[in-house]
Amino acid sequence: MSNFIVAVDGPAGSGKSTISKLVAEKYKLTYLDTGAMYRMVAFYSLEKGVDLDNTAEVELMLKNINIDIDGDKFILNGVDVSHEIRTPRVTSIVSKTASIRSIREKLVELQREIGSGKRVILDGRDIGTVVFPNAHLKVFLVASPEERAKRRLKEYKEKGIKSDYNSVLESIKERDHIDSTRKESPLKKAEDAIEVDTSFLSIKEVSDKISALVRERI
Repeated sequence: MSNFIVAVDGPAGSGKSTISKLVAEKYKLTYLDTGAMYRMVAFYSLEKGVDLDNTAEVELMLKNINIDIDGDKFILNGVDVSHEIRTPRVTSIVSKTASIRSIREKLVELQREIGSGKRVILDGRDIGTVVFPNAHLKVFLVASPEERAKRRLKEYKEKGIKSDYNSVLESIKERDHIDSTRKESPLKKAEDAIEVDTSFLSIKEVSDKISALVRERI
């Protein structure tokens, strides 16, 4: 099948990126981390001092921004910002960035361009509901806020980013609230998505579950 789309949605820290990468590698699918795209825009806005509440400034920013993805490298206007977009500084405003209609419209259009006509797995918060509502497989990953905070803190430590559990947990809860209540493409499970609770499952166990679902459909 030359065109095969897997949509993996879920809240922050539910395991979307880790699992999607493993499944992509196993089935030779193109992998797209859509959350990283919003992080790139958030990072740019911080670096350039863009007021996200100012429509004119946001529109100008979108005209001047160029996003390119090369495997695990995220290139913003010719510069690799893969590390910079994962910091708590960017995380603190990424939900607000993603709630702005003009930003979502631009990135959703780009995501569709990248994914159309290919064998692809995309992870995010609105892949199965907005970006590719007709995806061949839709998965919705969940996990408790506490477990997700532990995972995110571990990720920060591995990357040498200073933080603490309570701060990460509060950030996770705040993002959950913003993402699920925002007007533009809120985080929600597609009606035909298969929910997988990853709280007490190993990475391999989750990967095996999703791989089995892909194998049934590909």
